Amino acid sequence: MPGTRAKVTSAPRELEEACAFLIKKDRPLARVIGKIGPCGLKTNPMQSPFEALAEAIVYQQLSGKAAATIFGRVKALFGEKIVLEPEDILLSSEEKLRSAGCSRAKALALLDLAIKTKEGLVPDLEAMHAMSDDELIERLCAVRGVGRWTVEMLLVFRLGRLDVLPSTDYGIRKGFALTYKLDQLPAPREIIAYGQRWKPFRTVASWYLWRALEL
Repeated sequence: MPGTRAKVTSAPRELEEACAFLIKKDRPLARVIGKIGPCGLKTNPMQSPFEALAEAIVYQQLSGKAAATIFGRVKALFGEKIVLEPEDILLSSEEKLRSAGCSRAKALALLDLAIKTKEGLVPDLEAMHAMSDDELIERLCAVRGVGRWTVEMLLVFRLGRLDVLPSTDYGIRKGFALTYKLDQLPAPREIIAYGQRWKPFRTVASWYLWRALEL
């Protein structure tokens, strides 16, 4: 399958190269880069894909503070564990997860994630790093409650992939409209088509579109 494998965004020189490339390729984006300055994109390494996806499920459609509280309660159900494991969830129940603050949909999604992790559908961390973006999106979207956007956030902020363009993200669409002086939000397909010029650094372009909202 087509796609890129892991490129960790912690190397400043690589981010500088990405910015130089984007400045040459796209004048409006170059103006945004000039105003914002060096790219500060950082990744948050994960101890396990299962816990990272479980956290992502809990965080969906919630503020960061509320989601962190609920996820903390979910982990507390299983004692003083450092890393949440699928066995924990499988030994639990929908009712127990809901008692921690999860909605019914999220409780069922966590249970499905645990089942699919045990079945091998969710790859371990080493396997994730060896898989392309497209392979991971196809594989992980088979989990209940996990969509393309969730996997894209994992690719960007956990795996450090440099060529991800979350075209359905509201912040990306709004930042694109501001950067290119559009009267309305662009359709995701328009962003995908325009963003071909940013390859292989679409993640860095996305970071600047998010930051464009602050200008």
